[in-house]
Amino acid sequence: MVRMTGSQILLECLQREGVSTIFGYPGGVVLPLYDTLPQFPALRHVLVRHEQGAAHMADGYARASGEVGVCLATSGPGATNLVTGIATSFLDSTPMVAITGNVARTLLGKDGFQEADITGITQPITKHNYLVMRAENIAMTVREAFHIARSGRPGPVHVDIPKDVFQEEAEFEWPEEINLRGYRPTTKGHAGMIRRAADAINKAKRPIIISGHGIIWGDSSDELVALAEKAQIPVITTFLGIGGFPETHSLSYGFLGMHGMYHANMAADEADVVIGIGMRFDDRAMGRFNDFNPDATIVHIDIDPAEIGKNLPTAIPVVGHVKRVLPELTERLEVHDRSQWLGWIDKVEEEHPSLEIRETRRLIPQEIVRTLYEETNGTATLVTGVGQHQMWAGQHYFYDSPRKLVSSGGLGTMGFELPAAIGAQMGMPDSEVWAICGDAGFQMTMQELAVCVDERLPVKIAIMNNGYLGMVRQWQELFYDENFVSVAVTQPDFCKLAEAYGIRALRIESKSEVLPAVQEARNYDGPILLDFHVDQDENVWPMVPAGAALSETIEMPEKELVR
Repeated sequence: MVRMTGSQILLECLQREGVSTIFGYPGGVVLPLYDTLPQFPALRHVLVRHEQGAAHMADGYARASGEVGVCLATSGPGATNLVTGIATSFLDSTPMVAITGNVARTLLGKDGFQEADITGITQPITKHNYLVMRAENIAMTVREAFHIARSGRPGPVHVDIPKDVFQEEAEFEWPEEINLRGYRPTTKGHAGMIRRAADAINKAKRPIIISGHGIIWGDSSDELVALAEKAQIPVITTFLGIGGFPETHSLSYGFLGMHGMYHANMAADEADVVIGIGMRFDDRAMGRFNDFNPDATIVHIDIDPAEIGKNLPTAIPVVGHVKRVLPELTERLEVHDRSQWLGWIDKVEEEHPSLEIRETRRLIPQEIVRTLYEETNGTATLVTGVGQHQMWAGQHYFYDSPRKLVSSGGLGTMGFELPAAIGAQMGMPDSEVWAICGDAGFQMTMQELAVCVDERLPVKIAIMNNGYLGMVRQWQELFYDENFVSVAVTQPDFCKLAEAYGIRALRIESKSEVLPAVQEARNYDGPILLDFHVDQDENVWPMVPAGAALSETIEMPEKELVR
């Protein structure tokens, strides 16, 4: 065995876990680790400008590549700055290992300089966390952390290491095996439950599949397509499930929920069997729980037993990995002609079009996203923040592959877009990555523009600049008697800001400028920012008001069609 410092052991273990990129920011207690980094040239360290950016970059990296993202911060404010990013990862089930330094062991619990109980703070927002008190424990801790992060329902794991543990020497031995008593994710579905699910689906007249993020993390898109095609079952997705089932497929009916397709919401409410796969029936997707399709038989397939029955009563639970469960279920399904049911949904879609773009001379975000789709032929990766632009990116770009839409769903984190796009670009360096931003959310993490320059990343940044907190303004217009409070956003000249960082920038104010700008951005081999000055009053439709049922979906009012 070789004797190493704690820092050397940690970095050696990261390499053995396949890590190539670490997003971090140095500080006092992690300096022993940074001092050791040059000894490991295969590990690329990305210097962020704020620790929140490090967590979002690790998140975006993981979502785009399918690998575990890694972020690193010092103690105290460095560690607490990671919290929003860790929580974002936790709510959206992204595999991440967040590493923090802490004060020396002799100072723990004594309110030393830059001490924070980051282990206690992160317990509710991680799958597991560790406080490593001896260098000899680092190797097993890292091995377990990566196993927990990527297995079962993926999620973040936090590892906290005191400064003197980085400096302490210990014998290094790579643990070939892991034995985590009490952590045994169920991967094989119960045969009896799968039979019951198949029987219910075979008898159904109006079955529908609601596909979630779990299909993407379970790498099970092909299995889902095979199931849907055999039984001729229409598929709708959650917002984070977009791309898990090809959106141009004849059985695809878009996503459901607060700003989902009208016909998708109605179909979910009309179905006699609802098959939730790799999703959690959350309120943004399902509306008011008590009024969601009370007569439907709910089949819930998920790897996390804690989600079964949490929000909606489940008649047939199947706990297991979708990659294993779906083929077994498909084998038991009968070939069906469900043309009558599919025709009903088609008719609702025809009579209540959700993706209608109103005719106007103003520049509106929907047309920008649609132009982007047409120019890229749906092959780009879109990374969004949270707000109106997020919904338009989901509605008007059509995703036929997983991992092409990266967004913050569960926590709804504004400012996610730019750092996550940086992470996505680094995770998939040959992909065309667009950060679709709101003008308000962009300002929360815009300092990460510097990383685009440092790392020479060809990220395309499209800001939907309406001068408002757009979604807040929409709610105040519709539900607060147009009492607009604190929604107008004072902002810099984004083009001059980008140029100050050394980034090319274009200002777009008319429809005729959109296509040339998109084409120029695509042909430019470097980071570029497009500042789209869009209609200030545009709203996102359809909409399910907060606390309402899916059956109460509101369509675009006629007055807005001619505005």
